[in-house]
Amino acid sequence: MNSVSRSGRRTLVATAGITAAALVLSACGGGSDDGGGGSSGGGGGTLTIGTSDKVTTIDPAGSYDNGSFAVMNQIYPFLMNTPLGSPDVEPDIAESAEFTSPTEYTVTLKEGLTFANGNPLTASDVKFSFDRMVAINDENGPASLLYNLVSTEAVDDTTVVFTLASPDDQVFPQILSSPAGPIVDEDVFAADALTPDQEIVDGEAFAGPYAITSYQLNDLVSYEAFADYQGLLGAPKTSTVNVKYYTDASNLKLDVQEGNIDVAFRSLTATDVEDLRGNDDVQVVDGPGGEIRYITFNFDTQPFGATTAEADPAKALAVRQAVADLIDRQEIADQVYKGTYTPLYSFVPDGLTGATTPLQEKYGDGSGGPDADKAAQRLQAAGVQTPVELNLQYSNDHYGPSSGDEYALIKDQLEATGLFTVNLQTTEWVQYSKDRTADVYPAYQLGWFPDYSDADNYLTPFFLLENFLSNHYEDQQVNDLILQQASTPDPAARQALIEQIQDLVADDLSTVPYLQGAQVAVTGTDVSGTEDTLDASFKFRYGALSKG
Repeated sequence: MNSVSRSGRRTLVATAGITAAALVLSACGGGSDDGGGGSSGGGGGTLTIGTSDKVTTIDPAGSYDNGSFAVMNQIYPFLMNTPLGSPDVEPDIAESAEFTSPTEYTVTLKEGLTFANGNPLTASDVKFSFDRMVAINDENGPASLLYNLVSTEAVDDTTVVFTLASPDDQVFPQILSSPAGPIVDEDVFAADALTPDQEIVDGEAFAGPYAITSYQLNDLVSYEAFADYQGLLGAPKTSTVNVKYYTDASNLKLDVQEGNIDVAFRSLTATDVEDLRGNDDVQVVDGPGGEIRYITFNFDTQPFGATTAEADPAKALAVRQAVADLIDRQEIADQVYKGTYTPLYSFVPDGLTGATTPLQEKYGDGSGGPDADKAAQRLQAAGVQTPVELNLQYSNDHYGPSSGDEYALIKDQLEATGLFTVNLQTTEWVQYSKDRTADVYPAYQLGWFPDYSDADNYLTPFFLLENFLSNHYEDQQVNDLILQQASTPDPAARQALIEQIQDLVADDLSTVPYLQGAQVAVTGTDVSGTEDTLDASFKFRYGALSKG
């Protein structure tokens, strides 16, 4: 197999068995090294990236998925951002950002900021961006992250004051770097409704490291370095970036091997990655990641859910617990993902402060393995007749081509003892993201790519009373503890609260997490900066890599 491009340069393949909610791929290379094709501010060359991810919309208020945020991270500025090599956020287009009282966070913008269309970027745009995010509150958007925000005020052209409900918010600066934080042009975006992608592109409403020069949804997006970007990340090392979208991972791999693309990113199969590890023309680089995989239950429509004909909370809980008893995480990690994922027994992944393993202790054999007898006893004690019919949905394109094998194995695990009959169904992501919040799926696959490297980001979006999942899970105690931990300055006290929350949600099982993965990049020798980029607190930006 040959991964040398037609121009004689080696390719870069980036994959992510696990990456982050804020993950954006960075690199440079491709068609030429002549430095042409980019606006001022970027380095030479053109990079071509291939991905099987999908974009829902590039309006920040309307999407909360990795494919969409991969675009947003390139084109929009943020008040706070994560520099390479650090997990901590720092001012991006802000000159300074600090608490000026326990409930007031004040941001001062840099002078002379502009959008690519020439419009000035001022505090008024910042206020507009957060006000519209809250007002629109799209079911597929990230507005739930702004749960502690009371108001946003533009004091003058460069000063913004955020007033918060709870004092001493430990995560609000990180939320400003999250999918809830892109700053948009108030002259282009609608205040109370989503703005179509093409209107955003035509309006050149960009002020991040790159501007979009051509946009074909989920087909091809072309970027050019934005010369007037004044943010933390600095000028991109790559002038021009083209991102090509694939529906089939085999075609993605083929284009890597034939040198048609420089980077393959989300998602090749684990088998493809292993295959490329043995290719002398590429180098595999492993880095930290924060993605988790989990099954989400809709508390209204799952078996014995609140709106079903046989509604019974105790039986519904027994069904969720039995699923947790039967899933063999190690088998999924080994057979489907060849070790690129590892078993996950909690809601906060291993490596983050406060992570515990309550699912290992409470379910299965107590050591991480499945236990069919325990599952049968739970169902019998609750009066549940078996087999339980479970409609289980997964996305056939969003989480990589191995999702089919992943959920076929989960189906086998649940059905092996005769306790479940699983009706396995699949839908493409663009429709899937709409259906899951419309109570169409009783139980369904999701993955999570973190917005920031803090345990809060694995709790707040899922378990607040108003949460991103919209799965009708409500627990007032859990809700209050989440709010409490976010405003607890003492690290030890905050960690204790995070651990308590995990224990409580493990009893409820709104979701059943089962896998955690690691970020992987496969790179040629003429692409530099990969390892630094993989270590960048789950942020992976186009401008961070360069051709050697």
